[in-house]
Amino acid sequence: VRYKRETNTMPQWAGSCWYYLRFLDPRNDRAPIDPEIERAWMPVDLYLGGAEHAVLHLLYSRFWHKVLYDRGVVSTTEPFQKLVNQGMILGEMEITGFQRNDKSWVSSQAVVTDADGKHRVKSTHEPVQVVRVSAADAQKQGEAFVLAADPAVRLDSRAYKMSKSRGNVVNPDAVVAEYGADSLRLYEMFMGPLEATKPWSMEGVNGVRGFLDRAWRMIVNDRSEQVELNAAVNDAALTADEARVLHRTIQGVTQDIERLAFNTAIAKLMEFTNYFTKADRRPREAMEKFVLLLSPFAPHLAEELWQTLGHSGTLAYVPWPEFDKALIKEDTVEIPVQINGKLRARVSLPAEATREELEAAARADQRIAELLRDKTVLKSVVVPGRMVNFVVK
Repeated sequence: VRYKRETNTMPQWAGSCWYYLRFLDPRNDRAPIDPEIERAWMPVDLYLGGAEHAVLHLLYSRFWHKVLYDRGVVSTTEPFQKLVNQGMILGEMEITGFQRNDKSWVSSQAVVTDADGKHRVKSTHEPVQVVRVSAADAQKQGEAFVLAADPAVRLDSRAYKMSKSRGNVVNPDAVVAEYGADSLRLYEMFMGPLEATKPWSMEGVNGVRGFLDRAWRMIVNDRSEQVELNAAVNDAALTADEARVLHRTIQGVTQDIERLAFNTAIAKLMEFTNYFTKADRRPREAMEKFVLLLSPFAPHLAEELWQTLGHSGTLAYVPWPEFDKALIKEDTVEIPVQINGKLRARVSLPAEATREELEAAARADQRIAELLRDKTVLKSVVVPGRMVNFVVK
């Protein structure tokens, strides 16, 4: 009887413990990985995964890696340099209120829940029922929701994990069909910090779609039947203010991407769009670099805009824009002036103003001069570029 040796004896957990090594050298039939390849590419720069991996996959991967290190297969003691746990996207916010049997509303602050889960009015012990409230019938007041028809009635709001049983699952295909793939992609990154748990909001999707529409109209003539360049886009040189806005945006988006702060990077692109949408002229240089900054977040729209700007090839291989620190500096800055720690005025000075010039300008301000009259200045605190504070008695 001939027997065949079975080599696939450790599937799933064991197989997934060192995939990051095998991906680097998948066709090597003599060793798990070539030592030169391992030294060139390892360790992994960034591991992005759910928090539940910490006690399962990550634990086993680190154990296997340390065994391989002891055996001389790998040159590092740890497989991953940086770990980031992404947050969970919850279902849409569910807003509920409490009603008596006569359908009158009771503020959530006046309701208590019994041990058996029944809700009662705190003062009268009268039973109340939980009622779902639509977003149209509620309004935001501070950090809470209240009844739009009666703002004195406070409502409860909570987002739950998506599940079929709860009926709050969002189908991405439906979102793409109505708003486009770029809107879905952009909204997921704009919802908040990568690590945060956030509720889904179709209003939010509609909001980022509005931003993409504005970005399109900033470059494209939307009144034409053909896709053609907006007349405001020209080859004029950047003014100092336009250059400052552009290079500040490049710096901000670049640094935010490095920090995985995608939501704030997108916010900076929105600020750029607001600035140039109001402008009568939009230099091509600024528009092209904006499109390159937009491309990681909205790749389909960016490619369309890139071609509209006169380029025939894809922008995927175009170098990332670089910023010039010298162009970012403000010519003048607005400095708050305080007296005993309370803001009393603001003065504008050249950005390079010295301590002496800052204090002199603050004292020369009409309102500050009046407030300092008949007062003894015990101390002047001057922080260049930041603030001036007079301590008086």
